Amino acid sequence: MPERDGYIPGVPCWNDTSHADPKAAAAFYGDLLGWELEDVMPPDAPGSYFMARLRGGDVAAIGSQPEGGPPTAVWNTYVWVDSADATAAKVREAGGGVLAGPFDVMDAGRMAAFTDPEGAAFCVWEPKRHRGARIVNEPGSCVFNVLATRDLDGAKSFYGSVFGWELLDVGGAGMWRLRGYGDHLEQSDPELRKRMADAGGPDGFEDVVASVRTTAADEPPRWSVTFGVESADAAADRAAELGGRVVSPPTDAPWSRTTVIADPQGATFIASQFAPENREVEAGSSVSAA
Repeated sequence: MPERDGYIPGVPCWNDTSHADPKAAAAFYGDLLGWELEDVMPPDAPGSYFMARLRGGDVAAIGSQPEGGPPTAVWNTYVWVDSADATAAKVREAGGGVLAGPFDVMDAGRMAAFTDPEGAAFCVWEPKRHRGARIVNEPGSCVFNVLATRDLDGAKSFYGSVFGWELLDVGGAGMWRLRGYGDHLEQSDPELRKRMADAGGPDGFEDVVASVRTTAADEPPRWSVTFGVESADAAADRAAELGGRVVSPPTDAPWSRTTVIADPQGATFIASQFAPENREVEAGSSVSAA
């Protein structure tokens, strides 16, 4: 896939996680996903921020647990916006909550953290120097962000109001579509639509920016991240060897084989192996615990 240099508003663009022991987390993910990691914080900084890279391109980051942050480690999803301040107003108008109002992250960008009306947390990123993930949609990088919600109609209304997303049904799996995203991608990848059509992709799939699934009443609404792997089975085995936990064993899913993994400090994520032979597999519960 071509290396990315920015996104358009409304597209998930970055993932990071906060850990009590970021150095140990960096070692876990470096081994499991093949990341090269560098602490980009100044030597006198109170915490760390390990930038994860593949072939020199940023893919994600692991930071220190901030004061007042969530009690357990989690992966955060960031959506690219033109203005974090204007997005905060949209979130409030649509019934969402503000966890952290817009603030500058040095010269990298401006961000804010929100919850949707059900309480699922997400962040937005107004870029300056940092332009999001450079490498996506390949092993070791983010291939999808997934919203788990109890109220699909409510989520459709909220995210449609805030980001302009529409719900697209792809073989029983819900996808968030942002019209015009495929046009943007084709500027650097002219064969995109042809490849998707040749692989049997449905109409509108070129505009997909994330996915969504409905949860049981006792499952908390949340956003999760999916990282690509060469083999879901091998990733599950290696994660266990490194002290992680396999929450959901490798399972066939539409276009993929997936497993849910918790790292040694408790942050969960989905590891997904691209499996075009599974295109006819019905959407199931393989990611229900992520």
